[in-house]
Amino acid sequence: MPTQPAKARQTKGERRQRRYPRFRVEFPVEVTVFSAGDREQLGGHCRDLSVAGIGVLIAAEVTLGEVAVLSFSLPGVREPWKLQAVLRHRRGYHYGFEFLSLNGEQSQALADFLPKLDRADRDSSASMRAEAAKA
Repeated sequence: MPTQPAKARQTKGERRQRRYPRFRVEFPVEVTVFSAGDREQLGGHCRDLSVAGIGVLIAAEVTLGEVAVLSFSLPGVREPWKLQAVLRHRRGYHYGFEFLSLNGEQSQALADFLPKLDRADRDSSASMRAEAAKA
């Protein structure tokens, strides 16, 4: 019977490679969660954003895998957004949602908006070294 090799253990300093870069940005987000037939509206605050999802601070308990409706306006963009998203990650009160319902116009707006922001998923010391190298 073939055996599979054991997975290498990750050290504390290692981080999982993300599919899409995260960017720092802050704005209010309304999160509507539907569970057990109830609808709960929660106030949240965006901390980071990517082309595929959003990191939101919420002072409430939300279960992994729940689908929510996120309502927000990107800074400098007039049209408010209302998107479906699934909760994929949680660390304390920081929740990571994956977008489920981006249309082409919204995807393009994110592609234009994000490069203007600072990266959220870089080591700050690496960022400082990169900035120093540019000077």
